[in-house]
Amino acid sequence: MYPDTYYDQSTLARVLKASPRTLERWRLEGTGPAYVKAGRRILYRREDVERWVGESLRRSTSDTGGARG
Repeated sequence: MYPDTYYDQSTLARVLKASPRTLERWRLEGTGPAYVKAGRRILYRREDVERWVGESLRRSTSDTGGARG
């Protein structure tokens, strides 16, 4: 495993400027980035976080992120 390709929960919380509790809620709801459970540790692959951020892009407050036609 390559440590620079993974974020632990506290590091990702700092990167996203979100609380660790927010990340926990996102995992519970299934709305956050994909994660890996390694024993008791939660790890996020950098590529999954980048993909999730890219999929979360919006152009306006009324943009729901749905398909465009």
